[in-house]
Amino acid sequence: MHNDVTRAEQTRALGAVLRAIDADAVMVIEAPDHNGRRSTVKALQTFARRFDLRARSALIGFPTDTQQEIALLYDPAVLTAQHDPRGALHPRPGDPDVMRFALRTVAGADLRLIGVHAKSKAPHGARSDSDADRLSIQNRRKQIAQCLWLRARVTRHLAGGDPLIVLGDFNDGPGLDAYEKPFGRSGVETVRGENGETRLEDPNVRRALASRFAAPPTTARFRMPDGTYLEALLDYIMVSPDLAARRPKWRIWHPFDDAACFGDAALREALLTA
Repeated sequence: MHNDVTRAEQTRALGAVLRAIDADAVMVIEAPDHNGRRSTVKALQTFARRFDLRARSALIGFPTDTQQEIALLYDPAVLTAQHDPRGALHPRPGDPDVMRFALRTVAGADLRLIGVHAKSKAPHGARSDSDADRLSIQNRRKQIAQCLWLRARVTRHLAGGDPLIVLGDFNDGPGLDAYEKPFGRSGVETVRGENGETRLEDPNVRRALASRFAAPPTTARFRMPDGTYLEALLDYIMVSPDLAARRPKWRIWHPFDDAACFGDAALREALLTA
C-alpha cells in the first residue's frame, strides 16, 4: 500500500477490486467496527450499494473486542447464509478470532465457512534484539495454540461430513521465519492437517512447502522502514476433500504476479491502493 493513500482513495479502490472479482461471497477480515456507535452490517451493505456489488447482503458473527470484526458479504440471489457457531458460546481469552457461517446455494447445496484471523507473530513493542526474540517465540506459542484449537473444530466438522471452507488471515505460513523450526511446523500446516489427519486442500500451501528453490506465492505486501518491500503468503482458502474433488481453482489477485491483473492498469493500481 502507498504511504500517502487517503481513506477515501482506499475505499474507492476496494470497491473497484471487489467489483472486478464479482464473487458470490466475500469473507471480510478486519471488517468495519461493530459497537454501540457503529454497525458492521450497515457499513458493509452501504459500501456494497455504493459500488453496486452483487455481494450486497452482510452478516457478522459475535462482535469482538479487538475492533477487527470478521464478516461475510454475499449475493442473496445465489446464497442464503446464517451465523451458525458450534462449540463454546464464548471463546476463551487467547482464542483466535473465528466466525462460523452456514451457507446454502440456490441449488440446495450446504457448506460451512470458518473465517479466521490468527494472532500476529510480529514482536510489536520490542525494545532490543533479545526482547524481539522473546516476543516472537511467545507470540508463535500463542498462535500455534490458536491453530490447535481451530484444528480440533475442523476435525469435528470433517468427522460430521460437513463440506468446509476455512479461510482468512493466518499471519503465518510454511517457512515464513526462523522461529518456526523449534515448533516443527507452522500454524497453517497445523490447521491443514498433518501426520495422518484428514487434510484440507490449498495448493498455495503445497507450493510454499515446495518452494525451497523457487519464489512462493504471496498475498501481502509491506513497506519496510528502509523503503524496500516485504511480500509474504499470509492468507489462505483451505477446503475439505469433498470440495477439493470438485477441482476448484485458486487465484491470488496479485498486481504483479497475476498477468491479467498486471495487464489491466486500472485494476493494478486499485489493488495496490486497496
